[in-house]
Formats: sequence, C-alpha cells, structure tokens
Amino acid sequence: MAAARSHTRYAPDRGLTARMATTMFLIGLLYVVFVGVLMALMRGAWPIILLIAGGLFIVQFWFSDRIAAYSMGAREVTPQQAPELHGAVDRICALADMPKPRVAIADSDVPNAFATGRNQETALVCATTGLLRRLEPEELEGVLAHELSHVAHRDVAVMTIASFLGVLAGVMTRVWLWGGLGRSSRDSSTAIAMILIPLVSAVVYVISFLLTRVLSRYRELSADRAAALLTGRPSALAAALTKVDGEMARIPTRDLRKAEPFNAFFFTPAFSSKESLARLLSTHPTLEQRLDQLGRISAQLGR
Repeated sequence: MAAARSHTRYAPDRGLTARMATTMFLIGLLYVVFVGVLMALMRGAWPIILLIAGGLFIVQFWFSDRIAAYSMGAREVTPQQAPELHGAVDRICALADMPKPRVAIADSDVPNAFATGRNQETALVCATTGLLRRLEPEELEGVLAHELSHVAHRDVAVMTIASFLGVLAGVMTRVWLWGGLGRSSRDSSTAIAMILIPLVSAVVYVISFLLTRVLSRYRELSADRAAALLTGRPSALAAALTKVDGEMARIPTRDLRKAEPFNAFFFTPAFSSKESLARLLSTHPTLEQRLDQLGRISAQLGR
C-alpha cells in the first residue's frame, strides 16, 4: 500500500535522486570503514561496537522524527485546534496527491517550519507560532509545499541516515575514552588506540559533515523548485522567504541560538552568513540563490 502512494504530483528531481544515492553510498562506505577500524583497534570489544552501532542506528532511523519533534517543542494539533494550518496542509496534500501527514505547532517566535518522518505514512509537518502569525495564507501554503516536498522526495529520511555516522563517531570516541582511561598506560596497544580512535572519529565526522551539508543545500533548492511548480505561485514562496529572512533579524539572539542546532530541518536557517567559508558549511543556500531560482521559475510559468 505504501508503495502505491509513493508517487506524488511533485516534480521529480533526478539531480536530487542522484545526489542522495551518491551521498548514501559514500556514507555507507565510510560507515563500514569506520566500524572496521574500531573493531581492529579495540580487538575483543567488537560485540560492544556492533551493539552500540546497531542500537544507535535503530534509534536514529525509527525514532528520529519523534526526537526532532520533541526537541523543537512540536505538539500535534487537531483540525479544531488549528483549522487554518490544517486547511493549508489539506490543500497542499490534495494538490500533490499524497497522504496527509501529522500536523504540529511549535510554540516559538522564531518564524520557521520543518518536516520529519521516514516516509509519507510517518511524516509530521510543523510550523512555529511565529511563522503562523507573520505569513499570509498563500505564503504559508508555499512554505508547507516546500516542507512536504522533502517528505515526497524522501530526502528527510536520507538526511537522517546520513547524519547518523557523525553521531556514531562522537559516541564511540566517548565510550572508548571512558573505558580506556581506566587501563594501564603501560599497555602500548591501548596508548596507540587512545590516539588513533579520536583521530579517526574526527576525520569521519568531518567527511560526513561535509557530505550532508552539500546534500542539504541542494535539497533546499530542490524543495523550493518543487513547491513553486506544484502551487504555481513561486512569488508567494519568494515573499515568504523574504519576510522570514527579514524577521529573523528582529528575533533575540538567545532564541536563535536555541534554534540553530536544528537548522538542517528548518525552512530557513536561524543564522546565515555571507562569509564565503561559512556559506560552504551552511545547511541552506543563500537567500539570493533561492530568490533567483524562484524568479526564473516565475518567468517560465508566465510564458
């Protein structure tokens, strides 16, 4: 049944599909190498390594949507509690011919939205109170269409899995250091492993971080494009982007700092930098890039 509903009216993006496949292949290869190195260095501890790696993967994949929603303060709402939000989601789902996700609201003045879920059947879409208060109905529909395209294209699940390796690297390093510090420093193999494991973990983290950032920036452009084509109103999405970006400057820095760890999930980042190096490490393309793409789509639709 799930397979029958996997196709939607969102425009397919072969570039996104190719990038997701490449990222998953490289991340998978890196994962195998990382676990192999750990097993070689930790020798008799391989059952613990496999247990931790497998347990973390299950938690990350199966419960990531709940963890993300809880961390960002999202609470599910009924159509009676949030009729405007549910109505907008209903219209987008009807346009896209996809199952309606769970709908949630996060009590935050930071104007943003996000979607989580392994697939269309487990998806959740959430808008903050700050976003709902600031956007016009057409602008809100543009944002929701953007978020639901992440679900339709399955890049939410790919980003969840891809980010797992960095989490694993950090956890494995801590486990080893806690266990290794109690061992005799005269054990040369332990001393070498104490040096190599943090080093290997750091390299793995950096590589997985860069791979997910490159994919993240492309998937945001892909979601903008898919939303604009689905709704036929790229100008509404552009207006929402411009408005949200401008409103971010009025949000207290402490609130933005709380939201910053979840940038990869959000419609727009809590912080954005115009520095070239920072832009390479950003989860999102620049506002100028996004508006330029929407302007081209608007011109094409107008012909």
